[in-house]
Amino acid sequence: MDLQLKLNQQGLRLTRPRRVVMNILQSAPMPLAPQAIFKTAVNSQEEISLVSVYRTLDLLEELSLVRKVHGHDGCHGYVLASPGHHHHIICQQCGRAVEFTGIGDLADVFERIVAETGFDVDDHLLQLYGFCPQCQKEKTEK
Repeated sequence: MDLQLKLNQQGLRLTRPRRVVMNILQSAPMPLAPQAIFKTAVNSQEEISLVSVYRTLDLLEELSLVRKVHGHDGCHGYVLASPGHHHHIICQQCGRAVEFTGIGDLADVFERIVAETGFDVDDHLLQLYGFCPQCQKEKTEK
């Protein structure tokens, strides 16, 4: 969905910080931490504060326009979100994030977990780690 349209539907404006953050994420090949987004903006001569970056990311995540991706180091980055239910697989070598769809195959797993624990599952986070095709190729060439 278009950023301007989504913001308008919520009665919000497309401010410069929102535009800057979205533009940076659109051109990023991997999840970016708020500090990396801020640094990229500053290097591009964009006037934006780190606080604005955090606030913008919180809003964009709330509007389902970006998703938080968790790294091995405990830190997280942000990627653009596609409509619908998606998960990410992260390359352990280069950090590239690739989105994949689906919840259907997880339904059986959720049912088993509910039966075993008695919990009422209302949300989940699934993120996979591995090596992307390019990094696999580089590993075998060494």
